[in-house]
Amino acid sequence: MDKSAQPLLRLEGIKKIFFTDEVETHALAGIHLEINQGDYLSIAGPSGCGKSTLLSILGLLDSPSEGAYTLNGQPVASLDHSERARIRNREVGFIFQSFNLIGDLTVFENVELPLTYRRMDGIERKQRVNGALEKVGMAHRVKHYPSQLSGGQQQRVAVARALAGKPSILLADEPTGNLDSKNGEAVMDLLSGLHREGATICMVTHDPRFARHAQRIVNLFDGRVVEDSAVKTEGFPE
Repeated sequence: MDKSAQPLLRLEGIKKIFFTDEVETHALAGIHLEINQGDYLSIAGPSGCGKSTLLSILGLLDSPSEGAYTLNGQPVASLDHSERARIRNREVGFIFQSFNLIGDLTVFENVELPLTYRRMDGIERKQRVNGALEKVGMAHRVKHYPSQLSGGQQQRVAVARALAGKPSILLADEPTGNLDSKNGEAVMDLLSGLHREGATICMVTHDPRFARHAQRIVNLFDGRVVEDSAVKTEGFPE
């Protein structure tokens, strides 16, 4: 089968059960989902519906209790810890609500760090870092530290860190959650621009205004997909 004809990512019957004090909590209850190369989708739903759990499984930070997960044609649900870490470092770019920048590293060093784990050549690392920072408009801040940046600037650096690895998919977990509305819109515009350039993006957000920046909205309720629909763009700015 032509690999390019396959979904980039496929979840089949994904379940996640947490056990606490002999109580079973079914966080995900049979998720079926496909994401194609170049998609931009938003995972939406009320608090506790399973959004973050689903994103953790997509990003290989957690394993499903049941079901199959295929990423770039490779089954990944049951890989061991080291293999999951290796694939995660190469295939997935994370953008977190809290930025997760390291305070005593410069902007350049924060973006470079994941690349050092690949033992990448120093010249290539420098090119990747500078290219990513240029894309997010932060190339002029390479020597600054996170404490010297605004929240919006820190999130741009976090986006650059995710981009530098040239991942198959960007996973954004409430990327505007710690930002005011102006900086939130700026980050969403940045993600939309990256999508137009070909990036595949899956974003979790509780804000319907930001969810509508995506092409698709996947609504979860009680750990199930209750709707998977294209965003109607009529009346909304491009």
